[in-house]
Amino acid sequence: MAAPAALLLALVAAAAGLGLWAALLWWRGWRAGPERARGRVCVAVLGDLGRSPRMQYHALALARHGHGVTLLGFLNTKPHSDILYNEKIQIVSISELKVLQVGPRIFQYIMKVIAQAIQLFYTMLKIDWPSYILLQNPPGLPSIAVTWMVCLVRRSKLIIDWHNYGYTIMSLVHGKGHPVVQIAEWYEKLFGRLSDYNFCVTNAMKEDLQMNCNIKAITLYDKPASFFKETPLELQHKLYMKLAKDYAPFKRGAESVRPDVEKSAFTEFDVRNGSVVQVKDRPALLISSTSWTADEDFSILLKALEDYEEYVNDGIKLPSLVCVITGKGPLKQHYNRLIDKMHFKHIQICTPWLEAEDYPLLLGSADLGVCLHKSSSGLDLPMKVVDMFGCCLPVCAIHFQCLHELVKHDENGLIFKDSNELAEQLKMLLLEFPTAESKLHLFRRNLRASKQLRWDESWEQTVLPVFRDNL
Repeated sequence: MAAPAALLLALVAAAAGLGLWAALLWWRGWRAGPERARGRVCVAVLGDLGRSPRMQYHALALARHGHGVTLLGFLNTKPHSDILYNEKIQIVSISELKVLQVGPRIFQYIMKVIAQAIQLFYTMLKIDWPSYILLQNPPGLPSIAVTWMVCLVRRSKLIIDWHNYGYTIMSLVHGKGHPVVQIAEWYEKLFGRLSDYNFCVTNAMKEDLQMNCNIKAITLYDKPASFFKETPLELQHKLYMKLAKDYAPFKRGAESVRPDVEKSAFTEFDVRNGSVVQVKDRPALLISSTSWTADEDFSILLKALEDYEEYVNDGIKLPSLVCVITGKGPLKQHYNRLIDKMHFKHIQICTPWLEAEDYPLLLGSADLGVCLHKSSSGLDLPMKVVDMFGCCLPVCAIHFQCLHELVKHDENGLIFKDSNELAEQLKMLLLEFPTAESKLHLFRRNLRASKQLRWDESWEQTVLPVFRDNL
């Protein structure tokens, strides 16, 4: 218990130090500082802004309704161009601190948390004076406590957008009973109660926050942005040709004997009349996206693909597959090594990182999506499935507690529990591909007919009243 006790002591000391700093700023006349811009909002995440789509959507929605926005976070990945060129949104980057490679790991972690707390506190005091700070959680350590102190100093309102619980993500590595995880749980629940308003991603999480944390939250489901839609065939071809420059699965296997026809693995463009058609006997395009973390076990998909290869070898009439797995994250190299050892005849796999503008186009071009997200808390929903549904893309998703709030089994997709079930679902959905009478096309028709709510409409109904009623 010595190390966890040291962590708790260090966190308390850091909080006390920041609290003293905040008090000094208050009493030395910080309140007489620059006039607060009425309605200005700081949208903050102690993470990569380019990989935080929901917070980008918040920023765009606020700007569209006349609010000045400071978007604060890491800039490891370029945000969407709509963010970059919006005059009402100011991006403030903070540095992602590296772990100090000195001493035991618990000491390294303590020093990183303290350094992040000081950096975040200082940066939030320098930005334009906000009426609200809208903070993503997780990660909440140390951002919830720091943001609460900043709100005290600057007389701002703290809104937490609960995407999950940070301590449950930590438990994937350390185990639920680890003292560090228990300290993180205590911290998250304690400081989470100090917020003024709260949003969360599912009704299950709303109930859990009320029951176990005494936090009242409003459910704001993830919804697809307007640019997630089916991709026209002409744009599909342009995207395939662009990706073919770097990724072999998008290239046409044999060179075209006709110089007036431009070919990808999926499409043909006739230069003479400008028409684009799908290639006869084209492969099926399977897509999954991931942050390559411990809550997604991609060995399930790889094993299912091995079974699919056996089905084809056994003579079952199935198409060849191009499997695209997009994203960045800590386990990407591990899975790439496993993929490199696999030798398929009928399946090609690539793991690109796509530009923000290309990702919706590829989803809108795919035939089937696969989701391996298993919530660490069992209370959040995979945004990748939301985006896939926005593109009318049917999904096979792995089962967890509240998935039914999003995926309706045998209506807009299928739910599986292991690699065997996933392999059977791939076989059933892609049998006789690409006939219009298949269940895969039935799911797509159901998604088209559902006329699902988009992010902007959902945000205006759920979030906008909070700002209107409290300014």
